[in-house]
Amino acid sequence: MQTLRSASLSRFLVLPVLLMAAFLTTSTLHAVEKDDSPPQLGLYLEGVAYPFPVHRYQFTSQGHDLQMAYMDVQPKDAPLKNILLLHGKNFNGAYFGQLAGDLQKAGYRVIIPDQLGFGKSSKPLPYNYTFQQLALNTHNLLESLGIDKVTVLGHSMGGMLATRYALMYPDQANELILMNPIGLEDWKTVVPYQSLDQWYESELNKTAEKIRKYQLASYYDGKWKPEYDAWVDLLAGVISSPGYPQMAKTQALLYDMIFTQPVVYEFPLVKSRTLLLIGTRDRTALGKNLVSPEIGKTMGLYENLGKKTAAAIPDATLVEFDNVGHLPHIEAYERMLPPLLKWLEN
Repeated sequence: MQTLRSASLSRFLVLPVLLMAAFLTTSTLHAVEKDDSPPQLGLYLEGVAYPFPVHRYQFTSQGHDLQMAYMDVQPKDAPLKNILLLHGKNFNGAYFGQLAGDLQKAGYRVIIPDQLGFGKSSKPLPYNYTFQQLALNTHNLLESLGIDKVTVLGHSMGGMLATRYALMYPDQANELILMNPIGLEDWKTVVPYQSLDQWYESELNKTAEKIRKYQLASYYDGKWKPEYDAWVDLLAGVISSPGYPQMAKTQALLYDMIFTQPVVYEFPLVKSRTLLLIGTRDRTALGKNLVSPEIGKTMGLYENLGKKTAAAIPDATLVEFDNVGHLPHIEAYERMLPPLLKWLEN
């Protein structure tokens, strides 16, 4: 194992304008006046502008005719590598906009799907949401694009999916990048099981205020910046949609998937060359609110989990970011990008 140590936008007046601003430099981030109520959005983020054109991969799975929305960001010349970006549970592919743009400039082709249940993609019910199924869907998307070799980068829940993808398709996923992935510990060994009904009720009770409070405590260590509002609004804006109960049901199934399908035991089986990008202030852990404060303090300790995971993966490089939380590519982008590009060049 190698170990390396790395030394705003306002709320929407018009949502597409805000989302495009979210991917610009921080000098432009205060141009939109703050509004306390999130915009109402459709179940599929209709009308929301993503940072790059959105395509749709149509396929059939589990008896449903489905669409997976994705962005295909191509460089001017033949790509040096193909890079697949997999988003986290509380996000969609749009939050990779700045990263995708810089990877494109560096000569890489970047594929950014919204997984089923998220963003602009289908949200089928009933559906057996498993990491294996999501990996299969994504693999078929890449095959439809003629991509046979890919570097897979996953953030948060996307890190669990990226690991599963690398385990299922080791010949295709020759490189793996895990950016503050969840699933580095098995929560079900200490957290009481939540039924689907309980997860569903929790989703129905979400509000913009609750989402912001959670992100403030879990992602940003109590330090909020205006540019973080965009990622609250994309979640909170759907709550008032008439189709939100369907969304809440899919999210309940996805929470159950994350809780019951850990990948932590399989890290020694990963054959891909691997990079871990870890913000060590991160304390994300599913179900921490369901255990005693004493147990909660032992969960999500990324300054330990990053090292433990890097030691478990045979060919892993660890890059740690001190005083950075769950979202290095949002909170500390200028620190995150150089070691990522350097690793990709090797």
